[in-house]
Amino acid sequence: MKQRILIVSMALAATMAMGQQSSTTAPASGSAAQTASAQRQPQAKTKEEFEAYNAAAVNTDPAKLEVAADEFVKKFPDSELKELFYVRVMTMYQQQNNSSKVISTGRKAIEYNPTNPVSLVAVASALVMDTRDNDLDRDARYAEAAKDAQAGLDNVDTGLEVPPNVTRAQVSAAKANLRSIAYDTLGAIAMNKKDYAGAEQNFQKAVDFMKDQPDAVVYLRLSVAQDNEQKYPEALDSANKAVQFAPEGSAEKNLAKQQQARLQKLMAEKPANATPTQPAQPH
Repeated sequence: MKQRILIVSMALAATMAMGQQSSTTAPASGSAAQTASAQRQPQAKTKEEFEAYNAAAVNTDPAKLEVAADEFVKKFPDSELKELFYVRVMTMYQQQNNSSKVISTGRKAIEYNPTNPVSLVAVASALVMDTRDNDLDRDARYAEAAKDAQAGLDNVDTGLEVPPNVTRAQVSAAKANLRSIAYDTLGAIAMNKKDYAGAEQNFQKAVDFMKDQPDAVVYLRLSVAQDNEQKYPEALDSANKAVQFAPEGSAEKNLAKQQQARLQKLMAEKPANATPTQPAQPH
């Protein structure tokens, strides 16, 4: 199953979680951070901790930053900044489409803060993308993904750590994006379990939250779910949107066109003569 290309929006959300807040002083009263989120921002307890964090955070290679994060945690095991390291590392691995590393570093971020929707949603999405039908731990991975995705939804309004330099519009966009990814993940899990009604409900919520950034793959998944429910007019409408929003020459475009053509042909036939074929499964 192909990963949704939402790196820019997820990077924004991760930046919001990491941000500029790693200081030894609290954000100024009346700041945008306090207005956008009532959650207290992580703080360094000492100057030494603050300087060690900043010195390590300059790493732009995720593997090196991960090593630096592990060393920081050993030196400052009670630091509130531990989670920020792993959220940043996780986001870097996400930009490299390294789902296994997104999962391992994201799990560490969740261990240190189980209510941050950024790490919860990222891990859930990566688990679904990285799980195959013949995996022995398939059910356990789907269960973890579903739990994390739902926790991300439950905490998106209260668990997002927002630095002072982020606007209300950016916060709103990041929350919508996180919700969209979480519902898409839940939809993909339902689809793999052949729960097409549940898949449709979750994919529909996913597209509702991505009106400003429509994703062809989610529309295609929605179409396949509706197709399996024999909701052909709705499935064709979703397929049309997938064709509309997919980049020219992409695999998504080709799959969307195949789905569109199949549904057009099916609906053109008389119901009594129509014999639905197996719907295409998007990757």
